[in-house]
Amino acid sequence: MANTTSAKKATRKIARRTAINKTRRSRVRTFVRKVEEALASGNKAAAQEAFKAVEPELMRAASKGVIHKNTASRKVSRLVSRIKALA
Repeated sequence: MANTTSAKKATRKIARRTAINKTRRSRVRTFVRKVEEALASGNKAAAQEAFKAVEPELMRAASKGVIHKNTASRKVSRLVSRIKALA
């Protein structure tokens, strides 16, 4: 358990940041899942619409430090290549 006042404050800050990061990560996963479902159904138009929503969400998560920049770029790249393959 934290002893000093500063350590207690640090614990509170960490808990707050963890909660925020958790919601952001969850939000990204939801958007990615919508693209996955559209790809599974074979609906290219729906997949493209879902992709337009997921790309800024992934980049936002990367800029906030929730996920690494390269991870976000890799996910975007793989999703767009799967959408192109659907043609």
